[in-house]
Amino acid sequence: MEECRITNLYDLNETIAKDYMQTAEYPWELLEGLGDYIRQIGPNLDPEIFEQRGEDIWVAKSAKVAPTAFLGSPLIIDEEAEIRHCAFLRCPAIVGKGAVVGNSTELKNVILFNGVQVPHYNYVGDSILGCRAHMGAGSITSNVKSDKTEVVVKDGADEITTGRKKFGAMLGDGVEVGCNSVLNPGTVIGRNTSIYPVSSVRGVIPADSIYKKQDDIVKRQ
Repeated sequence: MEECRITNLYDLNETIAKDYMQTAEYPWELLEGLGDYIRQIGPNLDPEIFEQRGEDIWVAKSAKVAPTAFLGSPLIIDEEAEIRHCAFLRCPAIVGKGAVVGNSTELKNVILFNGVQVPHYNYVGDSILGCRAHMGAGSITSNVKSDKTEVVVKDGADEITTGRKKFGAMLGDGVEVGCNSVLNPGTVIGRNTSIYPVSSVRGVIPADSIYKKQDDIVKRQ
């Protein structure tokens, strides 16, 4: 499943977690140890750039954090990020440079690369979003199967057993998700792919594609 490899989904220069991302082959392998990684690097962040705002919570001084936002632990918010009113960061989470976490958006066990936007009523759980990925208003990652069984990543006849019961979506760099879409457990979307609004997405979606519906995926011209 070449499409699912970290090296094919992400520009690792676009995240503070570059070293961590280089320790695995597939991105979902990094979800288990994310909290420990944040606790490891947090104390070593440049105090000229970051300030500690609680136990295992580090926020860049240039970031904008609304007073009504909830910041859980462990957490890193990088430079120039914007955390808007009533955002719920229950963590662990890394929010990249210039990223936007919008009103009433909830994060849980995620890495947002630089420039990611989840700006309006989004739920992003057990997921990794690549540089400048954008989720339209109301779009969510569904991170648990209805039968609570282990998530399997499927690409046609090929399958990878993940060993996880909680797994949302892996979005490559530049992915655009239309409003009110649901990314089902185990979804992997290749770089620069667009998802039509009000879609239900599952499995591996190729890079540089336009997803209209499950049986109508076209190559971007």
